[in-house]
Amino acid sequence: MEKSQVKWLYISVGFSLAVLIIILYFTINENTLSYLQKINPWFLLLAFLTHILTMCFWAWRVQKMSGSLGYRIGFFYSLNLVFANLLAAAVTPAQTGGEPVRIHELYKANVPIGDATAVVIMERVLDGIALAALAAFAMIVLTEQWKSLGAISEIMVYVTWVFVAGCLFLFYLAIRRPDIIKRVVTRCARFFTKKWEEARVEELLIRADKEIDNFQLAVVKFVKSSKGGLLWGMLFTLLYWVSEIVTASLILMGLGQPPLFLESFVIQLILAILMMIPLTPGSSGIAEVGATTMYALFIPASIVGIFVVIWRIVLYYFNIALGILSSIIIVRREAKKAVE
Repeated sequence: MEKSQVKWLYISVGFSLAVLIIILYFTINENTLSYLQKINPWFLLLAFLTHILTMCFWAWRVQKMSGSLGYRIGFFYSLNLVFANLLAAAVTPAQTGGEPVRIHELYKANVPIGDATAVVIMERVLDGIALAALAAFAMIVLTEQWKSLGAISEIMVYVTWVFVAGCLFLFYLAIRRPDIIKRVVTRCARFFTKKWEEARVEELLIRADKEIDNFQLAVVKFVKSSKGGLLWGMLFTLLYWVSEIVTASLILMGLGQPPLFLESFVIQLILAILMMIPLTPGSSGIAEVGATTMYALFIPASIVGIFVVIWRIVLYYFNIALGILSSIIIVRREAKKAVE
């Protein structure tokens, strides 16, 4: 990792640990020990295995979508690509650092930069569509569950749905009317960069225009020539999110609590969308506080802090460990190629 990435990793992990310590301080009491005695380690192990299965769904998505463009990528190469992406995602807001890693690894697998970019961009689009669909399902079918979260959480459901719907609308405009998006981006950029040098602003605008064009070309390419890749991609995207959401229920069962499948579905959906908003590196702090606030409505305060710690270990710290392991594999692979 570069020095700047290491610095952000320390910041992200440090902030997350600080928030978790505060949460534990306010939630651990004399009843916590009695709850800990009910722990079922098999369900906790199953939570880790389910999270790995989630990563496999992601790897299959990359493999199938690349295959639909005519490129053969092995499953384990794709899985290692996903693991490598996790480390960069953990230290960047909205997990955006993972995209360049995936593009780079696809390029190393002999996928041209243009097609690699198309695959990664369409992954983001499919994530947005899946989350919007799941949010609509939660609002229409699971009405009692999301209303049980209280007025503030009810508002959060609407806000997150509007956020995702807005992103999808921007996706639509970027495909059908990229000129409108370019004009909006130009005005926003000039408003927020008034103190920048003109040359720097122009460079930013040129880069933004290029990314908008890349996005349009990526979508058109898949819609015209790789509809099968989109169908496979959508299937594995839905499996990915459902599997990721179920992991929290398995952790609850491991702590001797009811699985709260429906309530947890709504909560995890809200958290997933909130974590896509670029506020902190790896969504540190946001995920911990959000999970504590909402799960405290359904499980005893004595155990909610322990739950959040284990949940973050599975979905965040375990990701970092997998990412480091994958990075070592990639470094050794490149070193071996250099010797040959």
